[in-house]
Amino acid sequence: MSVNIDSRVVAPGSDDFVDEAWQLKEEINRQEGVLKQRHDFFTDAYRRSTVHCYVQKGDLIGFAAVRRDGYLLFLAVAPDYRSEGIGKRLIAHVAEDHDAITCHARTTNENALQFYEHLGFEIKRRIDNYYEDGGDAYYLKLGADVGIADRITDLIRR
Repeated sequence: MSVNIDSRVVAPGSDDFVDEAWQLKEEINRQEGVLKQRHDFFTDAYRRSTVHCYVQKGDLIGFAAVRRDGYLLFLAVAPDYRSEGIGKRLIAHVAEDHDAITCHARTTNENALQFYEHLGFEIKRRIDNYYEDGGDAYYLKLGADVGIADRITDLIRR
């Protein structure tokens, strides 16, 4: 990862980077057809979350919004910055504060599913018609069984 990328944490209740996060999410939605949340839903969930951000030259290039219980609401990395370890590092930041991380991913989102599997997430169940548009989801979980922090630390060292 480039040395000129800054890590920031946005506390619950803050609007810091919310507009930038929305724009990044929408860019990914246009390109890949995922992250299809409505604006009001997205901004409300963002404001209620702790958001780990990576910023380069003032531009948001990745973020992970997580609830107090370790549920990952959003994870997004700008397409030009993928394969640089940013997503992995965002998950590592979340893992520092939680014994387990859970999330949902579209059953058709192969990139996300491969990413989560690589990190050690396990598919716990499939949920039909989970999304507003009728899309199906997998519920995934990392940790709580055996040392999540150790697993993430090992991944970052690779």
